[in-house]
Amino acid sequence: MRKNAAPSRWSAEVEMQVQFFDLDPMEIVWHGNYVKYLEVARCALLDSIQYNYVQMKESGYAWPVIDMQLRYVAPASFGQKLKLRADIVEWENRLKIDYLITDAASGKRLTRASTTQVAVEISSGEMCFVSPSVLFEKLGVTPV
Repeated sequence: MRKNAAPSRWSAEVEMQVQFFDLDPMEIVWHGNYVKYLEVARCALLDSIQYNYVQMKESGYAWPVIDMQLRYVAPASFGQKLKLRADIVEWENRLKIDYLITDAASGKRLTRASTTQVAVEISSGEMCFVSPSVLFEKLGVTPV
């Protein structure tokens, strides 16, 4: 995970409010629901580069998550407004996204996370060891 908190070139932020159904018996967000929050931020990020899941499938590639890291710093609770940020930090051989979940009002860090996705050619089921050119096009960069 990147040490600094500055957004990358490809970044998206979304705000959401913690709902009652996301709580555990301790009346804080159940740890498994943070995966859902990462997905909300990731979808906003993918939409921003015009390469969401539908567009991925249309391009002939699936991008399964192969690794996920979460670090819980402080709990979120019912009614709390959260800011979810996702940043693309690697794209050459895999798609690595860093996340930051903060309290929307105070900016206090609640959770840091990262996911790694790899391209899989849908027609063959083969994993790509280099990201396909369509990702480079969506990011507006030249392949290395």
